[in-house]
Parts: sequence; C-alpha cells; structure tokens
Amino acid sequence: MDDSDTAAILPPDVLDATTTEEKANGEAEVTSTEARPARPPWRCRLPVTVEPVLFLSVFSLALQAPLSTQYLWDRVSEDLGYNGSKRSECGNGSGPADPLQTEVETMTAHWNLYISLAGFSVGLLVVPLLGSWSDLVGRRPVLIIPNLGLALQALVYLLVMYLKLPVVYFLVGRLLSGLSGDFNAILAGCFAYVADTSNTSSRTFRVAILEACLGLSGMLASIIGGQWRRAQGYINPFWLVLATNLASALYAYLFVRESVVPDPSARLLTSDHYKAVWHLFSTGGSTTEAGGKFHRCKLWLYTLCFFVVVSVHMGCRELYVLYELSSPLCWGPALIGFGSAAQNLAYLTSLLGLKVMQRCLEDSWVAIVGLASNVIGLVVISVADTTQLMFTGYGLCFLFVAATPVLRSKLSKLVGPSEQGVLFACVACVESLCFLVGSGLFNSLYPATLHFMKGFPFLLAAIILFLPAGIIGTLQCLDQRRDHRDSTAS
Repeated sequence: MDDSDTAAILPPDVLDATTTEEKANGEAEVTSTEARPARPPWRCRLPVTVEPVLFLSVFSLALQAPLSTQYLWDRVSEDLGYNGSKRSECGNGSGPADPLQTEVETMTAHWNLYISLAGFSVGLLVVPLLGSWSDLVGRRPVLIIPNLGLALQALVYLLVMYLKLPVVYFLVGRLLSGLSGDFNAILAGCFAYVADTSNTSSRTFRVAILEACLGLSGMLASIIGGQWRRAQGYINPFWLVLATNLASALYAYLFVRESVVPDPSARLLTSDHYKAVWHLFSTGGSTTEAGGKFHRCKLWLYTLCFFVVVSVHMGCRELYVLYELSSPLCWGPALIGFGSAAQNLAYLTSLLGLKVMQRCLEDSWVAIVGLASNVIGLVVISVADTTQLMFTGYGLCFLFVAATPVLRSKLSKLVGPSEQGVLFACVACVESLCFLVGSGLFNSLYPATLHFMKGFPFLLAAIILFLPAGIIGTLQCLDQRRDHRDSTAS
C-alpha cells in the first residue's frame, strides 16, 4: 500500500480537494455566478464525506432484510398452520423433512423472489438514469432521493405489519423504492463522489473504506436486529429503519458538499443518459487509444467478473436466513443475528487483509485470494448441519469481500477522469442486474434442490466463482507480459 493511500483518508486530502474546488469555482465566478457547486446549509468539519450516508443506508438495509424474511416466514407459516419453527425439538429429528415445512420454505423463497424482482427490475432502468444524471446536476440529489424512497418502503412495510395486510403489499413498497433508485443508486452516488474527490493512486483504498462501511454497519444492524426482534417483535425495528433512512437523507442535505458543478439545463428523463452508458462500453472510453481493443476487452471482462462475484454474494445472502431457520439448524432470531454479523465482519477483515496483502501482491492476486476464501467457506456452508460448522464456514469467508473493491478500482482506472460518473452509473446498473439474477437464480434453485441436497446452491456458487478467478488471473498475466515486452523494446 502506497503512502498516498493512507494520506487519502486524512483531513489534508479532503481539505486540499476542497481548496482546489473552491479555486476553480472562484475563477468560474468571474464569468458566471451560477457555475459553482451547491453548498450545504452546514459544513461538516470532520474528515468524512459520504461515509455516514452509506453507513446509515446500509444499517437500515441490513436491519430490514433478515427481519422481512423472518416476517414472511411467520406469515406463511400462520397461513398454512405450520408451527414447527416454534418447537424446541426442531433440530433433533432425524426422519424425513416435514412436507409442511418444505411448503413454507418454498413459498417464503418464492415471495422473496417476487419482492426482489419488483424492486430490482425497476431499479435496473432507474439507477443508470440517476447515475448519469448526477454527472450534470451533482451527487447530492442521488444521495437524497433514494433514501427517501427507502423510507417510503419502510412505511409501507409498517402498515402491512400494523394492519395485517396481505404480504403482497410488500411488492408495493419495493416498487416505490425501485422507482427512486433503491440502495444501488446510493451506492453509485457514494463511489462516484469518492472518484470526484480522490486521485487514481488513492482510489483503491478509498473504495475499500466504503466497502468496510458496508460491513461495519451491517454487523451492527444484524446484532441489534436479532435481539430486538426476539424481545419486541418486528414493528419497533422497522421504525428504526424508517428513522435511519430519513437521517441519511438529512445528513446528505445538510453536510455533504457538492463535488460537481450543476448544470441548470440538465434533464432527468432523456435518452442521452442511456446513450452515455452505451458509448462507454462500445468505445471503451476516452483512454482506449492507448490500449486498443485489449483495453475495451478488459473493461468488459472486469465488468463480467464484477457481475458474477456480486451475483453470487447477493444470491447466497438471500438464502442464508432460510437455510438457518429450517432443520437441521433451526436457528432462532438471536443466532440469525449473530450469523449475519459474522458475514458482515468479513468486510472489516477483508479491508485489513487487502491492506496487508497489497504490500507484497498485485491487486489482481489479492482479488484471487479473496475469491479462494469465498469458495472454501461456501463449500463448508453447503454441508453444514450444526451451528459450529455453519460458523466455521462464515469464518473461512473472512476475505470474500477483497475482490469487489479491487474490481471497482480497476474499472475506474480504465476510463478517463471525465467518465467516472458514467462508469459508476454502469456499475450501479450491473449491481441492479446482480440482485435480479442472484435473487432469481438462487431463490428458484433452493426449493428445487431441497429433496436431494439442501446446500447445493452454495456448492454451485463456489464452482461459479472459479470463472472470475480465472479471468482476473489471465488478465494479470497478460498485463505483466505486455509490460515486460514494452520494457524490453524500450
């Protein structure tokens, strides 16, 4: 890790970026008083930018996701007259699986699928629109609007719980959140903001810090959510989800300084935003001339790797709670919360591992080590029939997040400075597609394979991860060969 990476997170870096921006805006003010980034009502003096926005948004999402799955399980069990989740002898039986339990698992998995499809299919169209729009109007609107949409979703979920409405109304909440950009738009806005305020040498570490925010907030929410749900039920935790989303939007409005000079004439509903996305991937960006077709192929292949890795992560994450609720594990809310915390702890261990490994390894090899950790952990989870073995699998996945910040950084370095916003709009679009494909594939595969191997989706996920590992290793070898040939020729 270079010294510049460490310096990137210190106050001088932020202050220098701010000073440079102020100078540029001061020069522009001579000719136009409108061409300057919007200032927030209050200026935050701490050395943070969008990290609190991401932290609060992920906290609400991580608190909500397992609780909504458990609520669906309880409502489906109530409708079908199944009370096996409340029996103390759940994990002691060695006979065949209860057919009613299998039906509950299948229906819950299908409802998860429908709800995911409702949100992410809409978000697939909206997220690139908002991401590219933020290049013109600024990042702050893309940080505020999706948080308000997530708050509206939490409000709909609360109405379902208070009034005992049919769970189909969960679809309405997801659609409203998807129309506002959902969490993926927040993620795109945060990474684009970091790209605006950092240089290429410090970007990998800044991206890794944002990834660590995902894990820290997720771990905290998982621990709180399981214990709180067992003590007070579902409603009070969802009030916190609503309050956290509103707090995130309020912080972005009050404290986040705009990093882009807004264009008053920019429009949201225009096909130009989609054309910008198409132009980036059809031409390879403004830096393509230096690498030719190989440069464009790298952009596509790294995007494919990112798609596969995130699809596996999201697909498996949707199944963990179902896998833990049913026999032979039969976990309660507390253990489910600790299990989610163990998964999110990997974000912090991956950040530490990335920092250590970059001292002696190239970024590509760091990503491959992270993928190997993920593969080993998924294989153990696929055969886990005890609590100890399940937590062993989580522990072996301690580096599984190391691949994603490396891939984001590599993609960012392949395009020019003026194309960062469009790039992260594309990445946000890919992430929406990852949620869509991961949810559809694994939520459909899980009930279809219950009769012969309950953990088969996790085993399949481990096999799939060999594809991005092979691509990343091959591209790194080709880059080293090209560098050696160029140095020899010179």
